[in-house]
Amino acid sequence: MNRGVFVAFEGIDASGKSTVAKIIAERFDATFTIEPGGTPLGVELRKWLLDADTPMKPESEALLMLADRSHHVFELIEPTLAAGKHIVADRYYASTLAYQGYGRGLNLAELRAATDLAIGPTLPDLTILIDLSVEAANERRQRDTKDRFESADENFHERVRQGYLEMAATASEKWVVIDGAGTVDEVVARVQQELLLLPWNRD
Repeated sequence: MNRGVFVAFEGIDASGKSTVAKIIAERFDATFTIEPGGTPLGVELRKWLLDADTPMKPESEALLMLADRSHHVFELIEPTLAAGKHIVADRYYASTLAYQGYGRGLNLAELRAATDLAIGPTLPDLTILIDLSVEAANERRQRDTKDRFESADENFHERVRQGYLEMAATASEKWVVIDGAGTVDEVVARVQQELLLLPWNRD
């Protein structure tokens, strides 16, 4: 049986990536999943990770993210791909590097090593970065003060954005940067053009 296609969507908060990822998953008959929270265990971890009222060191934040990801790969992503079905993920390993590495200032080499332990050989066939300026993202939403990440200041989100762009420019695996400005239909069309190159239908 042929292995399924695995596409991960990345981007800063309010970039539109979640909306686009859901549409793409439906169009390409893929399983849509999120991080953190793609499994029952992940749902519980997500509550702690996003709760701004729960004090947490950056190291603890990163390790909880990686625990969620390791379980996510084992419980959902790998079995789905091995069964020949496709996966579209709203965030994957690059989110930890962007948010806890570039954003929080944790050591990137250590985070990469920990990520390798968490995900093993399970890498996306394509990582799509929906890029949008922090200013434009702020115009799209009201900042949720109860969310650990959304409530962070603009400097944090700018570091995250620049981290994503740096990873996309230097990654050895396949990344595509998509302009997140414009309507949802316009962004989806840009993404779909890139996805047509992947082997969704295998004989």
